[in-house]
Amino acid sequence: MKIHPFFGATSAWCAVALMGTSVFGASSALAAGATDIQVWYSLNSHNKQVFQKLVKQFNSDQGEVHVTLKAFDSPDEIESALPGGAKGKDAPNLVQLSDNHAPDEVAKRSYILPLHTLLAKYPIKDAKWFLAPEHAFMRDAKGRLLAFPYMVEIPVMYYNVDAFKKAHLEPAVPARTWMGLQDQLVKLANGGSRDCPYTTDQPVSINLESLAAVNNQLYLTGDNGMQPKVTPSFPLDLMYIRHLSTMISWARTGLLVKPELEAKSTQRFANRECAVLMSSSSNLGWFNDTRSLKFGVSGLPYYPQATSTPGDPFVGGAALWAIDNHTKDQNKATSAFLGWLAQAKNAAAWYQNTGYLPLTAQAFASTDKSYYQNLGDWQELVAGYARRPTPTERGFHVTNYPKIKAMFRQKLNRALEGQDPAVSALRSASAEAGVIVRQH
Repeated sequence: MKIHPFFGATSAWCAVALMGTSVFGASSALAAGATDIQVWYSLNSHNKQVFQKLVKQFNSDQGEVHVTLKAFDSPDEIESALPGGAKGKDAPNLVQLSDNHAPDEVAKRSYILPLHTLLAKYPIKDAKWFLAPEHAFMRDAKGRLLAFPYMVEIPVMYYNVDAFKKAHLEPAVPARTWMGLQDQLVKLANGGSRDCPYTTDQPVSINLESLAAVNNQLYLTGDNGMQPKVTPSFPLDLMYIRHLSTMISWARTGLLVKPELEAKSTQRFANRECAVLMSSSSNLGWFNDTRSLKFGVSGLPYYPQATSTPGDPFVGGAALWAIDNHTKDQNKATSAFLGWLAQAKNAAAWYQNTGYLPLTAQAFASTDKSYYQNLGDWQELVAGYARRPTPTERGFHVTNYPKIKAMFRQKLNRALEGQDPAVSALRSASAEAGVIVRQH
C-alpha cells in the first residue's frame, strides 16, 4: 500500500493550514446529531497540518462522531490549562501530554481515564501496537498501556547529502562512531559547511539519555528506575565526562554549533545551512516535504570502547490521554475516533508524513518500499522498535523528570559555552537531580 503521496506538500495543505482550529469547531453544524468530542494538542507546523487533515477526513467519513480540535502553542500550555479545563463543562476528551517518565503518576490524576480502562469497555479491533510492549513508554508498572501512543518519536542523525558530497566524503553518509564523525566534521567544515558542521536541538536527549541507551548503559540506577521502592540516581560517570569534554572541544573549535531554542537548529538544517543535525524523528515529514533539501537518516553515534554494537535510543514524544467524567456516549465516541486513527491506512499516513513511529504493526507492514527511498537507514531504525528491547533500551521511569531535564539542559549549556568543565558540570547535575527526585 502506497500512502504518502496523498499527504504530500500541495496547495491543499496551505488551505488546511489557513483553516486553523476555528474551522474544525465551526464545522460541527455539518454533523448534526453526532457525538462531539474535543482534542487538545500541540504539534509543529507540519505535523499539525497532517493531524488536521486526518481529523477532517474522519469527520467526513462518518456522521456518528465529530471531532473538534484545539491547538496549543506548546505542551507546557496544555499542562497549565488542563487542571481547570478538565473539570469544566467543555472538558476535552483527549489531551496530548508529553512523556514525563512517570506515567503512573499522570494516571493517578483525578481527571485521567487510563487507556486500558477505556478500551476494556470499548475495544479497538484488529490493531496490533507496533512498539514492543516491553518499552516503558506510557505503560504502568504492570505493563498496561495508559495512553494512546500516537506521537512516539526517537532521536536520529539527519545529514545533508549534498554537503557530504561537496566535502568529498565517500560514501556520503555519517560515521556511526563519535570519533569517526569528528573526522568527517573537520572535512565538512573545510569543505563548505564551516558555519554549521553539526548542531542539535535536543542536547539532553543526545548527550545524556541516548548516550546511555546507544552505548548499552543504564541511565539511572535501580534498573533505570524500574525497580519498585528504590529511589534512582543519575551516576553520570566517566563515559559522560569524556563525551561532554569532547562536545566542549567541538563547540570551542566550531564543529558543534551550540544548541538553540525555538526550533532554530531544525530550521537551519531545513534551510541547508547545517551538514549534520541530531534531532527528533518527528521532523522527518517536514524535511521530506522541503524540496530543496536532500538528506538521509542514520542512527546516533556510539563509542566502540563502551559497546561493540550500538543499542537503540529511548523512545519519547507524547500520547493522547483520555479524560474521565464524560458520558458513556462520549467515551464510546472517543474510542471510535482512536480506532479510526489505528486503521492501517490512516496510521500509515500518520507515520509516513510525520516521522513518528508507526502506531500499529499493520501501518508499518503496509508502507511501500518506495517511501524509504533516499531516507538512509530509516526503515532499519524503525524496525528495531517492534522487537523486545534490552534492559538498557526499554526506557526509564523517574519522578520530576521534566524539572530534572530542564536543569540538565542548563548545565550542558554552561559547559558548552565554556563556563564549566565537564567534570564539575556533570557532578553538579547529578547532585541536583538527586535532590529533585526526592521532592514532592
